[in-house]
Amino acid sequence: MTDQSVPQVRTSAEVSQSSESARGHGVSRRALLGTAGATGLVLGTAGGAVGYATAPASATPLTSVGSDRAMFHGKHQPGITEGLQARGHLAAFDLAAGAGRKEAAALLRRWSATAERLMAGEAAPHDDTDVARDAGPSSLTITFGFGHGFFGKTGLDAQRPGALDPLPDFSSDHLDKARSDGDLWVQIGANDALVAFHALRAIQKDAGGAARLRWQMNGFNRSPGATAHPMTARNLMGQLDGTRNPKPADSDFDRRIFVPASGEPAWMANGSYAVVRRIRMLLDDWEKLSVAAQEQVIGRRKANGAALSGGDETTPMDLEKTDSQGNYVVPLNAHARITRPDRNGGAALLRRPFSYHDGFDADGTPDAGLLFVCWQADPLRGFVPVQRKLDRGDALSQFIRHEASGLFAVPGGAARGEYVGQRLLEG
Repeated sequence: MTDQSVPQVRTSAEVSQSSESARGHGVSRRALLGTAGATGLVLGTAGGAVGYATAPASATPLTSVGSDRAMFHGKHQPGITEGLQARGHLAAFDLAAGAGRKEAAALLRRWSATAERLMAGEAAPHDDTDVARDAGPSSLTITFGFGHGFFGKTGLDAQRPGALDPLPDFSSDHLDKARSDGDLWVQIGANDALVAFHALRAIQKDAGGAARLRWQMNGFNRSPGATAHPMTARNLMGQLDGTRNPKPADSDFDRRIFVPASGEPAWMANGSYAVVRRIRMLLDDWEKLSVAAQEQVIGRRKANGAALSGGDETTPMDLEKTDSQGNYVVPLNAHARITRPDRNGGAALLRRPFSYHDGFDADGTPDAGLLFVCWQADPLRGFVPVQRKLDRGDALSQFIRHEASGLFAVPGGAARGEYVGQRLLEG
């Protein structure tokens, strides 16, 4: 990984320096960040004696969250290797009737300019709504991708990657076509809900007459600083989700997650493919199970994510271990057993999901679950074989339902002076 793919975080000194600069050059849209951060730290220290006396020093102070900044320009687009964010929005757009390559290029140019400014904690280029006026960047990331239909509408069929062929049907699918696919895909994440919504609104307004919204979904994760120390996130089933995620430090991480610089088509160099699935969790059924039964379905302890074969969360799973009755300790149909890369030809997925809750059905059933987003260099060697195997006998399948789906080609990051997708649209 290059330095450009790692999120850059402003230190307290840098925040203070920006505050001093603001005094000398006029207050910009978010120049008050430094002053607000300093005040918050004082209040936080005083408040610790009342409500947070037992919180260890390693916990991230919530007053610092706003100053964290991810970089727009880089080898890869933002929103792939960064940690999970507290709030997310996923949206797909279809090009408007009559819009083609020229209109798409202008749109991506607008979107890229807006993303660069918002990720820096600045106002939108025009008609800013002031929703995020008082906040810093808050780790905002905005990511753009292209769906299968985009290429025909822009006359770029010859540039459509083979890896973007439609996903096969799976027996567990109950897909709503209106909430699936799309010509253009946008992923927004931030550690502040108003910052995330502000970005969503700006992106939608920028679409203008070039594209219309096809679908949009809202998600969330645990907020930074809510736990005593950084840890794997939990999903709405209460399970740790992402224990075996590939890590940028892995020697084969880039090969598994990103298209190589020499890959085809050339415009996808350093890009990746995102599979997006809205997975409804049948929580009423799940919560009727005992904790022990839930652990048998997953193959891991609910409390700490350790494999049922023993150890802690990071201890390798012993698939051959049996109990006194000769039964496998990790059941054959356990979700964690089936999804192991070494049981799927080495297939690796970088999971970066958001939970969602969209209210309740008329009978009180929660419409809640996971906005599953996974990244890989080739979905035909990543998501597809794993999902096919899950489709054949995953114990978790009776407690979930796949209700929407999409596959998007996400080009590499834009260099300074470029917009995302420029190498495709102007190549």
